[in-house]
Order: sequence, then C-alpha cells, then structure tokens
Amino acid sequence: MITDENTTIVQHIADSIADRIISGALLPDAPLRQDHVAREFNSSHVPVREAFRQLEAQHLVVAVPRRGVRVAPLDANSVKEIAEMRAALEVVALRNAAPKLTSSHLARIELALIEAENAQTIQNFEMANRAFHQALVAPCAMPRLLASLDGLQLANSRLVFAMARSSGWQPRSNQDHRVILQALRLGNVDQACNLLARHIQTIERLTLPAS
Repeated sequence: MITDENTTIVQHIADSIADRIISGALLPDAPLRQDHVAREFNSSHVPVREAFRQLEAQHLVVAVPRRGVRVAPLDANSVKEIAEMRAALEVVALRNAAPKLTSSHLARIELALIEAENAQTIQNFEMANRAFHQALVAPCAMPRLLASLDGLQLANSRLVFAMARSSGWQPRSNQDHRVILQALRLGNVDQACNLLARHIQTIERLTLPAS
C-alpha cells in the first residue's frame, strides 16, 4: 500500500531523476537500478518502482525486457513521436480551452511569453516556455489530457536542453508564440490551432546531438 509518506518520497525520487534526465546529467539509455536508487534516497524498493512508473508515463524512461529500466532514447524516432503526440493532443486541448479563455487567462499567456523572451539562461527560458504552453490549454478542464500533456512537455524540455548543448542558446523573441496569442485574442481558434501544431512540429527539423 502506498501511504501519504510514500507518495511524497515517490514524488521526490521521480522529480530528482526527471531533473537529471532533462538536464542531460543522465544520458539516453543509461541504466536505472532499483537498488542503487533506493540506496541513494534511503527508501524501500516500492517508492522507487512507483517513481519509475511515473517517469515512464512522462516518456523519460523505458522498461526494456531483460535490460531493466533505462533512460528513454533521444533519437529521430523519439523526437518525431513526441512532436506528433504533442501536436495532436495540445491542439485538442486548445480547441476546448479557447472558448473559456478570459482576459486573465490571456494575460497569463502573455506574461509567460514575455518571460521566455526576456530569459537570460536556458533554464529560465525552458521554464517560461513550458508555462506558456500550459497556460494556453489550462482552461480546457480536461485533467487526463492535461496530465498527458504535462508528461509530453517534460519530454520536450529534455529536447530543449539537448539542442542547447548541441548548438548553443541565445536569448531571442518567439514569433510563433506571439502569432498564436494574437490569433486567440482575435477569436481565430482554427488559425491558433494550426499555428500551434506547426510550431510544435518544427522540433522534428532541429538537429539533436549524437547520443
């Protein structure tokens, strides 16, 4: 049985390992041993298994037969899968969110956009970029869909850091985000959804570092 205390431990383990995977401290295909993780976090194996399940749902680890749990790959097929899943699901969420967007929601979206454009580090940019996409769809009030998108967004954050390590990163404006917001302000939901899908899928055309 998972108690409240164990739930806290599970989240701590999952968050710590997720941070390492997203930042690149844990490389693609790196093994994750239950006993090693349990020893590091001074826990039993039960919370570790639950944390691994959570990380797998977030597309950060994979359970490989006869090889155990490993950091998920970061190859062309993985990038394509993440981008296509995000594009499909985020558009569904935006279509359901758009009719419920208030001036307050739009202000939060714009704030995240501005914070991303003003970011001076890749860490701050990634946090603001994630906040922008979350704010776009939050009013859809579809918790299962939003949970799936949160996991995909974490996988996308991993790509952002990988590309920054490969090609460098400089502060810049994001015209895609601006035109999506403008379309929503004008009530052009179809245009906003098309722009969003195209924006997400551009990640497929970006070069990833060799793993």
